[in-house]
Amino acid sequence: MKIQVASVDSLIIYFADVISKENSLKVKSAYKCLKALNNKAFIEIIPSYTSILITYDIFLYDFYSLRNMLTKILDNLPIEKESSQNLIKIDVYYSLEVGLDLQRVALHSNLSIDEVIKLHSSKIYDVYAIGFLPGFAYLASVDEKIKTPRLKTPRKKIPKGSVAIADSQTAVYPKESPGGWNILGRTAFNFFDKDLEALSPISIESKIKFNPICKEEFLSQGGII
Repeated sequence: MKIQVASVDSLIIYFADVISKENSLKVKSAYKCLKALNNKAFIEIIPSYTSILITYDIFLYDFYSLRNMLTKILDNLPIEKESSQNLIKIDVYYSLEVGLDLQRVALHSNLSIDEVIKLHSSKIYDVYAIGFLPGFAYLASVDEKIKTPRLKTPRKKIPKGSVAIADSQTAVYPKESPGGWNILGRTAFNFFDKDLEALSPISIESKIKFNPICKEEFLSQGGII
């Protein structure tokens, strides 16, 4: 574990250099521990793949005093086991109608469209980080057979709820935005909710399972094509 200055009022805790499930669990255990402290000096705690960024009140801590405190707390912190209690099932309408790159992924993977859908929806994904947009959860890892590089030229407009993959990761666009990921389908599930304190029902403690549904069911849930 390394703790380094990020700015005048922030620091980064590095737990590893390699993205992996084990290192993700280290980050999640540390994040949960830090949140449980309810330390008023912590303005923001942002977890990522292998690190945690902490923005703090410089009138309560300086870098060295905070680094010493964090080292004592986190150095020998046990890694918590995974829990299935945070599993969130997301209904997805997979089709060429809304899956702008479904055919591309199938051709790249030398698979049928049905096989791509089955492989993408059969896994339970871990949330590795949340960023880019509020509620944009980076999920991993997709089946090796459907790993597909992102588009060379990003689209200027990706519809809200688009379910996509890029290399070994998958995600859902929480709102309309530019993007270069491969779009497989669309969901009516709301990944961004301004009424929630965290702005999303998804956290790094969540697990995600995608569930294929038909067009009629998607529309009945409020989905838009």
